[in-house]
Amino acid sequence: MSQHQIDILKRALAREKTARKQAEKILEHKATELFEVNEKLKKSNIGLEKLLLRTDSQLQGVFENIVDAYVIIDLSGNILKMNEAAVSLLGFKHAKEDFNLIKMVHFSELKRVQESFKILFDEGSITDFNVNLITKDKQSKIVHINASIIYDEGVPVAAQGIVRDITKEKVHEEQLIASESRLSTLILNLDSGVVLEDENRKIVLTNNKFTELFNIDNDPSELIGQDCLASSEQNSVLFKSPEGFLKRMREVDEKKEIVIGDELEMVNDKILERNYIPIVQGDQLKGYLWTFKDVTLNRTYRKSLEDEKQKYYNIISNMNLGLIEVDLEDRILMVNQSLVNMTGYSEKELIGIKGKDILPLKKDENILKEKLRERKQGKTESYELRIKTKAGEIRHWLVSGAPNYNIKGEIIGSIGINFDITEIKNLQLQKESLLKKLEKSNDELHEYAHIVSHDLKSPLRSIYALTTWLKEDNKDKLDIASIQNFDLIESTLEKMEQLITDILKYSSIGSDENDKVNVNVDRLLKDLLQINYTPDHICIKIQDKLPTIWGNKTKLQQLFQNLISNAIKFIDKEEGFIDICFEELENHYQFSVKDNGMGIDEKFHDKIFKIFHSLNKRKDSTGIGLSIVKKIVELHEGEIWLESQPNLGTTFYFTLKK
Repeated sequence: MSQHQIDILKRALAREKTARKQAEKILEHKATELFEVNEKLKKSNIGLEKLLLRTDSQLQGVFENIVDAYVIIDLSGNILKMNEAAVSLLGFKHAKEDFNLIKMVHFSELKRVQESFKILFDEGSITDFNVNLITKDKQSKIVHINASIIYDEGVPVAAQGIVRDITKEKVHEEQLIASESRLSTLILNLDSGVVLEDENRKIVLTNNKFTELFNIDNDPSELIGQDCLASSEQNSVLFKSPEGFLKRMREVDEKKEIVIGDELEMVNDKILERNYIPIVQGDQLKGYLWTFKDVTLNRTYRKSLEDEKQKYYNIISNMNLGLIEVDLEDRILMVNQSLVNMTGYSEKELIGIKGKDILPLKKDENILKEKLRERKQGKTESYELRIKTKAGEIRHWLVSGAPNYNIKGEIIGSIGINFDITEIKNLQLQKESLLKKLEKSNDELHEYAHIVSHDLKSPLRSIYALTTWLKEDNKDKLDIASIQNFDLIESTLEKMEQLITDILKYSSIGSDENDKVNVNVDRLLKDLLQINYTPDHICIKIQDKLPTIWGNKTKLQQLFQNLISNAIKFIDKEEGFIDICFEELENHYQFSVKDNGMGIDEKFHDKIFKIFHSLNKRKDSTGIGLSIVKKIVELHEGEIWLESQPNLGTTFYFTLKK
């Protein structure tokens, strides 16, 4: 180690010795002070004990007779003595427990308590001091304290205090303040103007709505103390009849009786409803309560309601529907003019009688009785009833009956709206008759189509056979042109037979409409592709999980077969594709069959679904296939359309009802 480093360490050691000597002097001085304070405290405690012994007999009498809790503490807060009331209040088990009262003070109150102790020591006493304590038995209490210093020859030696439990009082006070606040807020924001007067007719309380109704610019608090009589005279000019307003107010004031629903009309056409309640305590009048409410809208609405009521009464009286009201015993209470006209009876002849006694046919009386019974049970429904008019004519009515309720929700009778459907009923009967005839005609036509189909196909097959025999027997004698003519005859005969077959299919669609089942379209298409021939250059893709449809399985198979065959027939590309997809709509399933064939010009889109309309004159095309498709789709309550461009392909869309 160098000499320089040794010098530095010597200087540091010297500074440390000097600091230690100074600290020892300070410690010695503080120890002397502490000893002196301790000696003074001993003398003080000895004096306090003497004082307590000297005054013990006097204090004992006080302790025994005082009702409130009484506590004596030293200047540090330690309990020196307390009475039984204090023991109970502060949660102790006996009066001689050692405890420091400061420990009972809630932590949030410590600073305030320290400040109060300073006031107590400086001024000698403190009054009306409230503090939140946590008692020895862990209860939270609010206490009221009046305390003073105990002196011995002018020297403070202890403190004494009266402690009262005001927890319940505080709670009640807070509840009262909160209640008054809520009440005041409620009154200030009521939708009615309120004025509370004392017995001398001075305003005690009013609210915002009152100042608003009477166009007063002052705040409600500024009106407190004003004379109500003088204010009433000033405000009387706001009413259409100022004298009437004041006169009525004097009458109400003289009688000192409750008044509800007085109406006052203001010059601005506003209508106020005024109520008056005298406030009586015992036999003495303590004040008056006035309330004012703007009922202009209600009165206008009521008048409008009356007008509407009259309007609808006129409508009901003259509408083309017979209205009837009966009680629980079926006695007629009200009829309109239309019902009078429908029955031929006068209103006087109908009122008071039982409807079931004169209106329905004898055969329908039980229907009416049953419906009236259901009406008493709260049931509403419509039904048909045959009625015999006064002239003896039988009419068919559609009756819509409903229970009639009073304002208490009790059933007091029935209301019936009656519509004369005699003409409609006659048309319905005619329609049913025509439908039966049409059904019979369709059956006969379908049978005829089968017969004609058979009768037409037989000679065609004979001609085809004869032509084939002639060609085979004379194939060595015939030239090329003749053989081509024979081939053309055979092709024409095949097309003719196919045309007859397609016509028969088209005519039979819908004949077995009731033959419907749940059809799994996914399985149907897979089975169909296994049966049908698909060229190797064409790829058919089917969307996964096709739905199950309620329909005619054969017709649905025919629908997809025709569209797929049609697509295969007109694909002119080296690599062709057919995509079959579906989309779920709200009430239908939408399918699409897309191909990359030769496409269809837009001008032919509406024509291709018409029967016998074929765009390509092929021997295997009769012009009926798409007509059959359209008819099957319509049979399943759907629609069909297409999107197509020449040389790009075609997509047929169709919907089938779920």
